[in-house]
Amino acid sequence: MTRKEVPAVFTGLSAFPLTPLRDDRLDDRAYAGLITRLVTAGVASIGALGSTGSYAYLSREERARAAALAVQHAGETPVIVGIGALRLRHVLDAADDAQQAGAAAVLLAPMSYQPLTPDEIYRLYEQVTAHLSVPLVVYDNPRTTHVSLTDDLYAAIAKLPHVTSIKVPPLPADPAIARDRVTALRGRLPGHVGIGVSGDPVAAVALHAGCDAWYSVIGGTLPRLALDITRAPDAAAARAASDRLRPLWDLFAAHGSVRVVAAIAEHLGLTAAGCLPAPLRGLAPDARNAVIHALAEVDPTA
Repeated sequence: MTRKEVPAVFTGLSAFPLTPLRDDRLDDRAYAGLITRLVTAGVASIGALGSTGSYAYLSREERARAAALAVQHAGETPVIVGIGALRLRHVLDAADDAQQAGAAAVLLAPMSYQPLTPDEIYRLYEQVTAHLSVPLVVYDNPRTTHVSLTDDLYAAIAKLPHVTSIKVPPLPADPAIARDRVTALRGRLPGHVGIGVSGDPVAAVALHAGCDAWYSVIGGTLPRLALDITRAPDAAAARAASDRLRPLWDLFAAHGSVRVVAAIAEHLGLTAAGCLPAPLRGLAPDARNAVIHALAEVDPTA
């Protein structure tokens, strides 16, 4: 297979929205509004129940409801649903619910309380992929899951059925080093397995280094600004579009991206105040004001 055979759902901007709560319950109306906002903007896919969507804090019933709402309101836009959990049985339950809802694909991060061995990580993916009828995105997000995947694991897992994309942690900001990293990864993966990247501040570099998709935090709340990066005509224009968002990237580093996008969503009236699941808390007033100031700087029309 060649790289051209990477399915379109695993290319371009995959926008990861919040899963907003109101009074500690899933806010169906706000969530539907966030999904509709992404569809209207024209994102390539929607990553429901990713880390930005706080999947690890939700019950099975809440996750199933969110998956169903996302698919219902996404229309023709493909929805990738997160299914990560600490226990295999719960991952399989989430996979069943996502497939029942009509997800185009699922997203699986290995989560850990006890440290996982490489064999345990591989066997998790082996057992889950044997259970699936839809494609799977391998989700390597060590900052939140405390599990890191090696290149050897990428190569082994990529050979399993249904594995169609691997989301890698942020790449180096240096374009040449990032390109070498993507080239090395590409050489170890089957041609149909795409490479996606997270780490919004370096997405412009990663995409022009050869990554197929950007699994984006900011894209889930401010899709137009993210699309300015993915639709830029060349690497210099993409980096310029990303550099304009530097005030937000700095706040991501200072406070965590999910808290920053929650503050933006609440400020814009897209969600109710206090939309994150406890014990997560929204930003303190000074930090919230900094977010509002940064938003006005990068997007005066917001």
